[in-house]
Amino acid sequence: VVKSFVNFQMNSLESGSEYLNNNMLSRIVSRRNSTLTTRNCSNRFASSTKDLIKLEQTKAANNYSPLPVVFSTAHGLHVTDPEGKKYMDFLSSYSACNQGHSHPKIVDALVNQVNNCALTSRAFHNAIFPNYAEYITDVFGYDRVLPMNTGAEAVETAIKVARKWGYKVKGIPKYEAFVVAVTENFHGRTITIVSFSTDETCKDGFGPFNTGYKIVKYNDASSLEEVLDLYGEKICGFLVEPIQGEAGVKIPYDGYLKECYDLCKKHNVLFIADEIQSGLGRTGKLLACDWEDIKPDIVILGKALSGGVYPVSAVLANEEVMSVIGPGEHGSTYGGNPLGSACSIAAIKALIDENMIQNSLEMGILFREEMSKVVEKFKFVLNVRGKGLMNAMVMDPDHHKSAWEICLTLKEFGLLCKPTHENIIRFTPPLIITREEIIQSVKLIEKALEENK
Repeated sequence: VVKSFVNFQMNSLESGSEYLNNNMLSRIVSRRNSTLTTRNCSNRFASSTKDLIKLEQTKAANNYSPLPVVFSTAHGLHVTDPEGKKYMDFLSSYSACNQGHSHPKIVDALVNQVNNCALTSRAFHNAIFPNYAEYITDVFGYDRVLPMNTGAEAVETAIKVARKWGYKVKGIPKYEAFVVAVTENFHGRTITIVSFSTDETCKDGFGPFNTGYKIVKYNDASSLEEVLDLYGEKICGFLVEPIQGEAGVKIPYDGYLKECYDLCKKHNVLFIADEIQSGLGRTGKLLACDWEDIKPDIVILGKALSGGVYPVSAVLANEEVMSVIGPGEHGSTYGGNPLGSACSIAAIKALIDENMIQNSLEMGILFREEMSKVVEKFKFVLNVRGKGLMNAMVMDPDHHKSAWEICLTLKEFGLLCKPTHENIIRFTPPLIITREEIIQSVKLIEKALEENK
């Protein structure tokens, strides 16, 4: 179309035919608009579960393998598919919906703010972010916050802060700093993050990878000590998930985090806690690190920081660490925007004011107690582990039915969860779940196990 128009433009200039030129332009624009309208509307009416899944499989990149269910509405613990079937959500969008789907106070904050001012960029101040910055730093006990949007962005931010601190404060020779990570970590899927992943699925076909990382065994403080003894002078940070979610809700032995924290203090290394999944009440504490009474030098938050209504993440640190970042050295167009800030204030308030953290603790204990009775009935179920409402069921990897198949059965029974690896199923419902709903869910899990024994 463009080529035809340019050719005609040249011809009409030569002939002086301005009328034909304008007429041709009008017809081209009309034809183009007609094409766009037809294209945009071609599949707009897909509405059934079957048609929506087929449409997604046809038009979207194949980078996820979702359970074959479609959320049409979602409130609290429950979601409904296009056909009206109701389910209990035991994944909570990977803990982004700790406060429950569409929490009314968070939704109100979202709607009220979007009607006033949604985005300014950080080129200008806005009326909400300063109050959010004060609120989140007060709640978590840090001097400063660096706002971002996604969890992976926040992890990247924490690494940049740690490296800059290593050069400016610790005195590591320029560009020789290392960050220590652990085996089976999951911090996101950017090139930097997968560079220190030990999961080959995350790495296959994406190299070359970034350097500047050392890997130690998770849940083995002596492994960290060995690396710190060898390279401590050039190590700026130790990055760890207090509980590994994607690895299958792997919980370290009591004292592991404190031992690692003390080693970091000994070697002047920043202890960086990725609390994106484990934080914000998920384990029955505000942060999972609170179980061992340690205060990380850097805390990374995301997911439930906005209650699942808007992408918000944050990096928290004290002045001596965060002060190494100056204007223009890091940022985000959307980070700290008024809409996300308003949602985050409401999301944190909901967790605290509605006693969700204590409920997570109590309902988690109840869930594991009830599930321990179920485990005894099925030899292929090895154990159930967790803290608060961050739990997993581990099955015999040689069992003839996979975790995926059991999740499909649970879906049919009205409970949604997702496997991690071939033999582990995560159970992470919203923190608002009641005692009755816990009992009901355990009965459904037992029924599904009976179907797949």
